[in-house]
Amino acid sequence: MRIAPPRRWVAAAQLLVLAVAGVAVASPAQAAVTPGTVLLQSTATLPAELSPLATGKKIQYLTTTPSGATFTASGLILTPKTGKTGKTVVWAHGTTGLADKCAPSASNDVFWPEARAAVAKLLQRGWTVAAPDYTGLGSLGNHPYLIGLSEARAIIDSVKAARNLDSTLGTQYVIDGHSQGGQGGLFANQIAPSYDGALVLKGVAAIAPASNLDLIAPDIPGTPGQGYLVMALYGINAIEPTFNPETYLAPEAKAKKSVLTTGCLYEILAAYAPLTPAQLVPGGTVPAAVLSRLDQYGNPGGTAPSSPILIVHGTNDEAVPYDLSAGPLVSTLSTYGQPVEFVTLEGETHDGAVFASVDTVATWIAARFT
Repeated sequence: MRIAPPRRWVAAAQLLVLAVAGVAVASPAQAAVTPGTVLLQSTATLPAELSPLATGKKIQYLTTTPSGATFTASGLILTPKTGKTGKTVVWAHGTTGLADKCAPSASNDVFWPEARAAVAKLLQRGWTVAAPDYTGLGSLGNHPYLIGLSEARAIIDSVKAARNLDSTLGTQYVIDGHSQGGQGGLFANQIAPSYDGALVLKGVAAIAPASNLDLIAPDIPGTPGQGYLVMALYGINAIEPTFNPETYLAPEAKAKKSVLTTGCLYEILAAYAPLTPAQLVPGGTVPAAVLSRLDQYGNPGGTAPSSPILIVHGTNDEAVPYDLSAGPLVSTLSTYGQPVEFVTLEGETHDGAVFASVDTVATWIAARFT
């Protein structure tokens, strides 16, 4: 695995490269303290479902880590070709992997079909779509997978980046996220008042969001989803370098770690699925030290949300159990006073819930903007 450069080195290095290339950028001192600063932009080749609807730019922009250090992130900004409203929706994608090749802005192969369907519906409504890759996925450094406060900052700063590219965009925005992105959106809802500056978050739609990770993790060993746990261990390492993932992996699991850099989601899941529980983690049991960190870094709802929430979940979800949303997540979020709407999709799977809810989610977002 790559080791993330400390503090502001990533931004400084990126700015130096751009300056040598003759690209106009803000000064290092200015850029280092301005999340949302766009360091680099280029024309993006969009999936066939989206290219008739929007023009796209691939960007590198500044964001921050939960500790406050400046870092770079990458992503896409998609502008509707017709009917543009001046409002922005963030599409926060689900799990793609850990390697840079797994960034949706870098490869349409991991711009999943359900993501294309969701983004197409947003563009048809005239909303500019910011689609961040998240920190360390498509940019320098390791990807803090399932670290909610990292995802949240990249999500919010992608809106700032969109407005820096297009001065006609207003301050209102909504977040629409799936799985990992739903988790990140819920965390963004927690920090928005103190982090998004002049922006106005109007709501968060979370489809099958990752939550209550410490409740999921004990049941993962021996299941087809074992690769998710391995990625989560390396995600913790990205935010807490003294946490060594290999301490918590059995020898058979450690032997497969190269797939984390050579493959993306489905390759990772296929590599780890055949292992027995004891081949995944010593003794076949996820240690308490891992569970406590999953709770600390990955569970939304620890502080109050700042805007209305829509949770959508399919009853046949094979990745994030439906009961986690229907039970503890909705119960926790509802205690804070913001409106929380929960939509059950009978028979829908993890990805199927996105396809089945594109109209529901778009209608809910439109109501937030009005």
